[in-house]
Amino acid sequence: MSDPDGAMDRRTFLGKSAALTVGGAALASTALSYSRISGANDRISLCHIGNGSRGEDLDWIVSKVAATHNVETSAVCDLWKLNREKAVATNAKYSGRAPRAFQYFEEVLALKDIDAVIISTPEHSHSPILKMAVEAGKDAYVEKPMGNVLAEVKAARDAVRKSDRIVQVGTQHRSEVYPRAAHDLVQTGVLGEVSKVEIVWNYHGPRWRGREETKLIRESDTDWRKWLLTKPHRPFDPQVYCEFRLYKEFSSGIPDQWMSHAIDMVHWFLKDSFPHSVTAHGGIFAWPDGRQNADTFQALLEYPKGFLVSYSTSFGNDSPSFTRYMGKKATLTNIGGEGSPRYQLTEEKGNHEDDSDIDKDRASKYVLLPGEKGLPPMGIDDRTLEHMANWFECMRSRHQPHCTVQDGLAHSVANMMAAESYWTGRKQYWDAGSETFSDRQPAG
Repeated sequence: MSDPDGAMDRRTFLGKSAALTVGGAALASTALSYSRISGANDRISLCHIGNGSRGEDLDWIVSKVAATHNVETSAVCDLWKLNREKAVATNAKYSGRAPRAFQYFEEVLALKDIDAVIISTPEHSHSPILKMAVEAGKDAYVEKPMGNVLAEVKAARDAVRKSDRIVQVGTQHRSEVYPRAAHDLVQTGVLGEVSKVEIVWNYHGPRWRGREETKLIRESDTDWRKWLLTKPHRPFDPQVYCEFRLYKEFSSGIPDQWMSHAIDMVHWFLKDSFPHSVTAHGGIFAWPDGRQNADTFQALLEYPKGFLVSYSTSFGNDSPSFTRYMGKKATLTNIGGEGSPRYQLTEEKGNHEDDSDIDKDRASKYVLLPGEKGLPPMGIDDRTLEHMANWFECMRSRHQPHCTVQDGLAHSVANMMAAESYWTGRKQYWDAGSETFSDRQPAG
């Protein structure tokens, strides 16, 4: 076991998770309903659409579970020539056979021999491409957020519901072993009535600014108009192309990238998926480098079950990160930032006003896997295997995966309400009947 206060060695962590992943695959392979994929021995043929930095991670993840799930990345697709060429070389190294390369996703969706697509394009194109993919008969794995334009996210959700396609949304922590153990503990009612969730995730650095790709991209090597997709035309800008998370027309930045994971976990743990209201504030206080989106951001979300979620991120300071689920009986603390496997349960007993040393009398324990004695780390990276494996298993069983399009809609709605509140300065309310939000509280 590594130092309990440090990050776990990747080989050690993957050894634990891979054992559970392979075990899950063995169970899934006995399922009777296979739909278009007619047998456990049939190879799943993938095309990966969007081969940038996150795309590289996903290619690596697929390569680690491809053999046990009988999957092959048969094609790659990216508008930018450099990304396509890198993706061909990378996947050839992983599988020993070079995938076909396409510039336009429409070409891929017309292919009869492609069973499924992975969508890791810039986030403004997630929902439009997902909608077209399922309408073309493809199963899909779509990166988070599922979208950031409400009409587009709902249209994608509706298209999936009308189809028989299996879609996994890429909030991967739902499939990881420690969050699943913590989730199951919460479902026992051990926390009692939860009134507040506090989430603080910090990072010291000009996140998403200064990417090397910005110096390499040339308009002649891509298709700028197609990259814009549903957005109005504007002159080619290499910074917007490669650092799109800093520009509000394409991303909300912190909500789309970080809060999407955090709020998805809250929805999953507490079984309340759409906020009643959201208010947000923040600004560019640390990195005035031409970005439009905030580098310091805070949102308050109220949920119908009767609890408040406080979400906060600063890119100007790396103070310790945490998430706390605060109930009348106990507190569940996730120690560390996004993806931390370390959860601690502490009983709620007494108060500091009556006893300043009450913390000493509050029993606590860590959430551990069966047979585990050492503490899990306080952080891992985004290259965990379980979520992709779950998608492959569900493609064969035709069961719903861990993060459905309804879950994707829910985290997207929370993000969009927070972004709208930030930009307008007005509190936003969700109308569940019409599935819309505005600054007016719905009647009733």
